[in-house]
Amino acid sequence: MVTKFYQHILALAFAISEINENPKILPNVTLGFHIYDSYYQEKMFYRTMLDLLFKSHRFVPNYTCGTQKNLVAIIGALGSDISFHMADILVLYKIPQLAYGSFALEEGRTKHASSFYRMVPSESQQYMGIIHLLQHFGWTWIGLFAVDDDSGDHFLQALEPLLSQNRICPAFIQRIPNQGNFLSFDELIDMGWSINTPFMESKARAFVTYGETMTIMWLTTVVALFFREYNEDTSVGKVWIMTAQIDFSVTSMIRTWNFQLFHGAISFAIHSNEPNGFQTYIQNKNPNSADEDGFFKVFWEQAFECSFSNSMSSEILNATCTGDEKPESLPRSVFEMGMTGHSYSVYNAVYAIAHALHAMYSSWVKYRAVMVSERLDLHSVQPWQLHSFLQRISFNNSAGEKMFFDDHGELMARFDIMNMDLFPNNSFIKMKVGMMDPGAGEGKQFTINDNIIVWHRSFKQVPISVCGDSCPPGYQKKKKEGEKFCCYDCAPCPEGKISDQMDMDECFKCPDDQYPKQSRDRCISKLMTFLSFEESLGISLGSVSVLLSLITTFVLRLFIKHRDTPIVKANNRDISYILLVSLLLCFLCSLLFLGRPTKVTCILRQTTFGIVFSVAVSCVLAKTITVVVAFMATKPGSSMRKWVGKRLANSIVLSSSLIQAGICVVWLAISPPFPDLDMYSQAVEIIVECNEGSVLMFYLVLGYMGLLAIISFNVAFLARKLPDTFNEAKFITFSMLMFSSVWMSFVPTYLSTKGKYMVAVEIFSILASGAGLLGCIFVPKCYIILLKPKLNIKEQLARRYN
Repeated sequence: MVTKFYQHILALAFAISEINENPKILPNVTLGFHIYDSYYQEKMFYRTMLDLLFKSHRFVPNYTCGTQKNLVAIIGALGSDISFHMADILVLYKIPQLAYGSFALEEGRTKHASSFYRMVPSESQQYMGIIHLLQHFGWTWIGLFAVDDDSGDHFLQALEPLLSQNRICPAFIQRIPNQGNFLSFDELIDMGWSINTPFMESKARAFVTYGETMTIMWLTTVVALFFREYNEDTSVGKVWIMTAQIDFSVTSMIRTWNFQLFHGAISFAIHSNEPNGFQTYIQNKNPNSADEDGFFKVFWEQAFECSFSNSMSSEILNATCTGDEKPESLPRSVFEMGMTGHSYSVYNAVYAIAHALHAMYSSWVKYRAVMVSERLDLHSVQPWQLHSFLQRISFNNSAGEKMFFDDHGELMARFDIMNMDLFPNNSFIKMKVGMMDPGAGEGKQFTINDNIIVWHRSFKQVPISVCGDSCPPGYQKKKKEGEKFCCYDCAPCPEGKISDQMDMDECFKCPDDQYPKQSRDRCISKLMTFLSFEESLGISLGSVSVLLSLITTFVLRLFIKHRDTPIVKANNRDISYILLVSLLLCFLCSLLFLGRPTKVTCILRQTTFGIVFSVAVSCVLAKTITVVVAFMATKPGSSMRKWVGKRLANSIVLSSSLIQAGICVVWLAISPPFPDLDMYSQAVEIIVECNEGSVLMFYLVLGYMGLLAIISFNVAFLARKLPDTFNEAKFITFSMLMFSSVWMSFVPTYLSTKGKYMVAVEIFSILASGAGLLGCIFVPKCYIILLKPKLNIKEQLARRYN
């Protein structure tokens, strides 16, 4: 007898006792029960079923005589195989069967569905719970133990695809003999050798075990006999993950063995909420007053390892049972005072049958006009009549929980996740550390509290169960050739990627605003960079811009002061004023390129620069053409005299400038510049820049200025040797040569630089080309005005011309 299973009988008797004492359920009706052993063997089980259904002097199907048992439903069994063997017979007679073991949903759907009810959730929920548990702790290299029967086959068929889908590999799969198949000594030795490799597998620290209580007892027997050093060596530890069918139990034969290998085991358990009075019910039972319970004295003798004076075992056991022994003093591996999940399922099964009978009775009262006081005759109740009431039953049990079946005849419930703290005397405490509740919201179905889990004593921290060494941050897993995909080496993250956690499958890129640290284990925020006024480069360029602006202002004031002198009047002094003003604005507009770009500065930068420089180059072109026209007009009979004057020069400046202004207006209309962040050009910096909007329009503005400069250069080059005292053509030629050189060098340099240096290149080009115009055209004139005033008179002009 497995003493721990005796609680199932007590839960059954306790529920019957509560119902019989409750006047609100089945008044004037007394429920009873029969208990039969399944023997864990098909042959003995079928004999038991025939005995239950048709016992007379012989086993004759469909024939009964003698005492009538008034059978309305059957509760059982714990194991799936036995339960479905029962269903093979019970479904023929439409007798309701309420199983309290955990089975896969698919196993009960087919031919057994019409009479098969389950008091526990579907086993498929356990599969997902196991997957969530393995993923939560990162266990990807595990061992699988499964009972060697149909249920074990189904378990492996269902779980292995889920493991593969979630990138978890079984290091081994070991089948354990069914508890009904007794092994010879040779078979036991063979089994011991077959599990030697799994136990010695050092990297697989997590073992998923599927079976029943006897499965674990088989496994512990083999370990105790063949791996004594494993039990005694507390430095070797495993994490045992057990399914809900397994209840850790020991018999008197192996009670003294060491089971510390199961310390820290994690198990799925059928949810239990103990009804009031159950433990008191157990404590009140006494072997001296339990003659009606044929199991109680057997349980007492085996649990306390004693014997009663009139017992057949008195010759074997020396200790004598007094009857004063306390069940609460027993180790929990022998007997538990608290109601277990399977006992809770038995308890609820009894109540489900009672409520179904009560509902049937109520329907008879309502629809058949039976008097309320009339006794419900169970002899007239046929088991098949109970199905319609069971299928829609819904009630609150005495523990306050609502019970009802879903469309598949399965009780809606959840699994608790328990952690076993095992003591040296093989007693233990099971703590609830989580749950698997399919009825919870998305993302809340699986919950677990790592902080309260007790691990095997060999583990100083959360155990690792992976096929390979742990990969630190900065590394990623690299699959080993020729081995399962879970086996890996560690490889450094490639350039530009990081891993910030242990055992990452792949490295990943940092966000756009961050860059990898050199160790590639974390990201660092990029610095915002732009050409600011505070840095040395910005200060230098800004100072040069201001200096050139002051020089231009000085030259302008000098020309205004000496506006009546021949050298200022020559070549249209108004155009000279416009040119100086435009150069002044050119130098000042370079300041728009310094500082953090804004929407306003981005719009003004290129357009202001383009228009102002076009005005400057237009003025130079106008000066050049003025020289040529003036010389040609001196010839007798020349028709060019009508073009001599300010009108031609003003027209050239105005028309050339308006064309550039029109280009800029179109640019702003279709795709204006705007502030932008370039996160990709530099590895460790974010470039704050002005996006030109339309690159085509930007180069069209530059191209138009270049066209004006080329025309001015060609005209000036042709007029450079004209006999004029104040002929500017030579200086304009040099200025346009310098201007063109600067901007021809600008384009490739601009394209090859990034960030603030690109802005610096453009500022330098603006200042250099502007300074070239200022120096080549106006410095010689200033030299004459300031240092050679004698040359700046009409007589000198006439004398030199003659």
